[in-house]
Amino acid sequence: MTFHAEASPLPDDAVSTDWPRFNGPNDNAQSPETAIASKWPASGPKLLWEIQKGEGYASPAIQGNLLTIFHRKDGHERIDCMDATRGTPIWTFQYPVEYRDRYGYSNGPRASPVFAGNHVYAHGVTAWLTCLESKNGKKVWQRNLGEEFNIPQYFFGKGSTPIVVKDTLIVNVGGSEDRCVVGFDRLTGKTKWITKDSWGASYSSPSRAVIHGKEVCLVFTGGESRPPKGGLLVIDPANGNKLARFPWRSARYESANAVPPLPMGDNRVFLSECYEKGGVVLEFDKSFTPSIVWSDQTLNVHWMTPIVFDKALYGVAGRHQQGADVFCVNPINGKTYWRDRIHWTDEIDGRSLNLELFRGAFLKVEDFFICLSEIGSLLIVKMDKKGWKIISKHQLFFAPGTWTLPALSKGLLYVMQNENDRRQGQGPRLLCYDLRQR
Repeated sequence: MTFHAEASPLPDDAVSTDWPRFNGPNDNAQSPETAIASKWPASGPKLLWEIQKGEGYASPAIQGNLLTIFHRKDGHERIDCMDATRGTPIWTFQYPVEYRDRYGYSNGPRASPVFAGNHVYAHGVTAWLTCLESKNGKKVWQRNLGEEFNIPQYFFGKGSTPIVVKDTLIVNVGGSEDRCVVGFDRLTGKTKWITKDSWGASYSSPSRAVIHGKEVCLVFTGGESRPPKGGLLVIDPANGNKLARFPWRSARYESANAVPPLPMGDNRVFLSECYEKGGVVLEFDKSFTPSIVWSDQTLNVHWMTPIVFDKALYGVAGRHQQGADVFCVNPINGKTYWRDRIHWTDEIDGRSLNLELFRGAFLKVEDFFICLSEIGSLLIVKMDKKGWKIISKHQLFFAPGTWTLPALSKGLLYVMQNENDRRQGQGPRLLCYDLRQR
C-alpha cells in the first residue's frame, strides 16, 4: 500500500452515501452524492493512495469507513478490508481456489462483494458463497454452491453479483435440476427458496424493481448451454415465485447475457445483449405478462450498465473495443437522439495519441457522467439529448481489461486497474482519488 496525500475535508452540506454493492446504493450506476468536483486541474484528480491487488474484475464495496475488495492472489480468493479514507489494512479472509479461465482472461472473481447489515458477502469464481462479519472478517457461514448444486464451470466461471432483499440473499446459481435462482437466509446461509428454470446462470447481476406496486427481483439469466437459452425472470423475492419469463438470448453458442436488467419506471424494463438481439424495452401488465414496447438490434451493450437520466437512455453499444460507440435514445420509443464515439487527442510522453472511450463504464453524478474507458482513461463528460462534451480528462494508466465500474463514496472515487500498466509497469491496483469540492 502506498499513501500519497490526505483527503480534502468533506463539505458540511455534502450529501454522501455508502457504496454497498456493485452499481451503488440504488443498483443503477448513479450516485446521489453532492459536492463532487465537476472539473479537475490539468494534472488530474488528486491520488490519495493505492494498493496492489490480485486477479479479478470485481468492484469495491464501501460501508461507513470500511472498504472491501475481492480478488485472487497466491492461489486464494481473498476478501480484504481496509480503511476507506487512508487505505490501511483492517482484516483479510481467504480460502484456496482452483480455476483457470479457458479463454485466457483473469482467473479471479468477477462478482463484487456486498455489504448488508453487519455482514459482507462474496460469490467466488467457482461459486463459493461466503458471509463474514464486516467489522473483523470472522466467518459466519460459507457454502460451496458449485458442489452442492452441481454447477458447471460456464464460460468464465461464476460471475453474477448477489443482491440482498430484506434478509434474503439472492443468487443466480444456474445449478443442475433447473435450480436457476436461489434465495438464502443471509444471516444463517440456509436455503429459503429455489426458483426452478432451465435457463442457467449469466454474468448479469440481479436488480430490484417495483412493478404495479409490487417489489420484485429482476434476473437476466443465460450462460453456457447447448442450445443457448436465457432471458429475464421476474421473481417474488419473498418466496421465489416466478412472476414472468421473457426469452432474450443470442442463438450463438459462445454468447452470454451480462448487462444488468434496467428498471425504467412505468412498469418497464430495458434488457440488452451484445451478440445478436441487441436491446429491448418490455412493459408488464397487471398480471405480469410482458410485451415488447420497442427493440433495436444495434443497441448491443456488452456489460456496462445503461443509465436513464433526464428522459434519455445512455449506454455504450458494441461487442468489440473497436467500433464501440455511445448512444442516447428516447426510452419511450427508442428514437435515437445521437450516436457517436467519444474521442479525443492527448499528448502523453511526447506523443500525440488519438484515444476513445471504447466499451467504457458510466457513473452518473449530479448533472454529469464520470466515464472510465476500458484502457484506463478517466473523464468527466456532460451529455444531454443534443450531444456530449468532455469537461475533464486524465489518463490514469494504460491497462487493458479496465472493465470494472468505479465506486464513489463520501466524495472519494475508487478505480480498479485489473491488468499491468503498459506505460509504467505497475501491476493490478486499487487507486483512490479525491473528488471532493475544494
